[in-house]
Amino acid sequence: MIDVTRLPHANAETIYAIGDIHGRLDLLETLEAAIAADIAASGGKDPLICYLGDYIDRGPNSAQVIDKLCAYADRGPSRVFLKGNHEDRMIAFLVEPDKNGPAWMKFGGREALESYGISVPGEPGDADWMALCEQLNAVLPERHRNFLSGLQLGIRWHEYLLVHAGLDPDRPLTGQTSRDLMWIREPFLNSDKDWGFKVVHGHVIVNEPVFRHNRIGIDTGAYQSGCLTCLVLEDGGERLLQT
Repeated sequence: MIDVTRLPHANAETIYAIGDIHGRLDLLETLEAAIAADIAASGGKDPLICYLGDYIDRGPNSAQVIDKLCAYADRGPSRVFLKGNHEDRMIAFLVEPDKNGPAWMKFGGREALESYGISVPGEPGDADWMALCEQLNAVLPERHRNFLSGLQLGIRWHEYLLVHAGLDPDRPLTGQTSRDLMWIREPFLNSDKDWGFKVVHGHVIVNEPVFRHNRIGIDTGAYQSGCLTCLVLEDGGERLLQT
């Protein structure tokens, strides 16, 4: 069980929370440039960029997105990378390909594998999963492995909690699970529960960012819509940057 009240606290004056990227390197680079310009224009000190997860699958450039995020991590400003359910599936595939391969394909694993230069059969069968896993292991850079293994489940900042998917309103804050934080939809989305903070999350595609008294959803379906969203949290309130 996870006590979300004990998740790491971000030490920053401004938070830039980026929604689900899903292999759209072009949108990531565009949004990063907008964030850099915003930081320069505001003259803000100690900004933190928090990525809410789902960097891979569905879009065309999963491997290239991870590579770019690894490069960003090596330079300022400070950054935190959260684990989405799609990274969870990729990691599970690397551990048990036969068991997790079919589910990952449904989530966009084909596009992720192809971004690493791996050819995937039109209808992968039982005999294909281990071979595909071996090919991925052969080409997966060590820094990508380190990136995946270092992903966090969430952070706190003032009156906000940032996670990939949300919280289970039927569990206490001290008894959430990692699956809740990465996978939950209902009953979180329709819950009116006052958590004592706002939950900032991605995971569920919306046409426009959703602002409610207890949560803010910013997954605007970048891989299909072309709109990648960043929520800016600062002392003056909340605002958006979008591609």
